[in-house]
Amino acid sequence: MMELLTSPEAWAALLTLTALEIVLGIDNVIFISVIVSRIPPEQAKRARQIGLLLALVFRIVLLSLLVWLIGLTEPIITVKSVEFSWRDIILVAGGAFLIAKATHEIHGEVEASHGEPGAEPKASVFFWAIMQIIVIDIVFSLDSIITAIGMAQDLEVMIAAVVIACFVMYVSSGPVARFVANHPTTKMLALAFLVLIGVALVADGFKFHIPRGYIYFAMLFAAAVEMFNVLARRNRKKAARSRS
Repeated sequence: MMELLTSPEAWAALLTLTALEIVLGIDNVIFISVIVSRIPPEQAKRARQIGLLLALVFRIVLLSLLVWLIGLTEPIITVKSVEFSWRDIILVAGGAFLIAKATHEIHGEVEASHGEPGAEPKASVFFWAIMQIIVIDIVFSLDSIITAIGMAQDLEVMIAAVVIACFVMYVSSGPVARFVANHPTTKMLALAFLVLIGVALVADGFKFHIPRGYIYFAMLFAAAVEMFNVLARRNRKKAARSRS
């Protein structure tokens, strides 16, 4: 352990991996923010805390099972000359779930067919929100930790990077969730992001890698445009109030 603390290579690996884990965690934060927006406010914070705690637990558990995890990348079936491993199957299933969930939510927003908040029992809403968060936590954790294995050699460095990234996710998830809940157009944008992320996961599962830099740039550009829209609407409201 002391060798790691005094090793420049270990610190460089920690900083690089932490930054990467934080970027990869954006997907998790967006999904959790969308899910908790459907939960009564008094339960939303608890659901968000449980979801992020599970994300941390899944990542650390997967890190402790490195040999098993590496085995998930070995091909198990071949379909028309395309080899699929357990990791590929999980990515395809998780991506399909994200696409289906985001599409369902978009349809509900467009058709306004969700009904009034509280129409379903609170316990049921909370339970299904947690179950959905668990499914996506597993998918994102798998992708995140396999990336970590490729970048760092020491388990301690990987665990430290994952813990720091999950802490940053926890701190940022509250403001993001509130912003998404308070701005309907931003929520629609977040759902579109989830469709995009789902497509990228499915493509990865079919061995067609879409560079994440392109995806995150598109998300950042769209988010910047939406921020200008939010500011423009706020300024128009202020101007209207001042004239009245």
